[in-house]
Amino acid sequence: MQKLKGNLILTVVAIIWGIAFVAQDTASQHVGAFTFNAARNILATLSLGILVLKKHQSIPKKQKLISKKDWIAGFWIGFILFIAEFLQQTGIGSYPPSAAASGRSGFITSIYVVIVALCAWFIGRNRNPIIFLAVLFGLAGMYFLCITNSLNNIYFGDILNFLSAFAFAGHILVIDYYRNHDSLIISWLQFIFAGGFALILALFIEHPALTDILQAALPIAYAGIISSGVGYTLQIIGQKYADPTASSIILSTEAVFSAIAGWLILNQVMSPREIFGATLVFAAVIIAQIPDIIKFSKKSL
Repeated sequence: MQKLKGNLILTVVAIIWGIAFVAQDTASQHVGAFTFNAARNILATLSLGILVLKKHQSIPKKQKLISKKDWIAGFWIGFILFIAEFLQQTGIGSYPPSAAASGRSGFITSIYVVIVALCAWFIGRNRNPIIFLAVLFGLAGMYFLCITNSLNNIYFGDILNFLSAFAFAGHILVIDYYRNHDSLIISWLQFIFAGGFALILALFIEHPALTDILQAALPIAYAGIISSGVGYTLQIIGQKYADPTASSIILSTEAVFSAIAGWLILNQVMSPREIFGATLVFAAVIIAQIPDIIKFSKKSL
């Protein structure tokens, strides 16, 4: 019963994160990438700040809540998150109205799972050859999803989203490097730094107008409070109850929900070719996690 509870909570998280692509697409019509990311990360900082404050009240007064090493870890993780978010948001905003931007972005970005698994193979952490099957499925999926007639017809947004997948993969790897740090504190710090970097560039480059920000207020609030704040909190709760194998697979459905949300909310319809490509990409994401699934299964025996 507890595992079912965890699985249901993580499914809600995947839905929340999938809908976030719609929020990003909608906001891109009113504000630039730096402005959007600054606002969403500031809201995420405030929403997670409630949990951080609660944690602060639960520790001894003489104990430091955030160490110097935490600040350093938060800086680097936040910096890479800033780059990843910029590439993704700029990519989403560059699609023409006819493109199913939410779904395309969701599936292309999900390739980061395959990239992380491939990096793990190269550094010798998990040398399961099945990862190359995931790469093959991923490349085939990207071909059907992004290339319709020739290389000249690739959307610039697809290229930026693909680059963001590498940045998000780097983000995961750096988080893994600092895995001994408190996850809540590190997440809070990364939002502070990512939001700070984006805010500086937004003020100097985009010069955001209050009227534009107000027009994008709802999607910004969703991305900052619901997707980052509520989504992260529910992820922590869900993973306490769910099996690690089930957790990774359920959270991978974020891409599927991004396409469904784009269709239901923005009436964005993917072509049969794009759907086939997206299916191959999703298969690649699942295959890439098989080595970890096997490892977790052996540990549970």
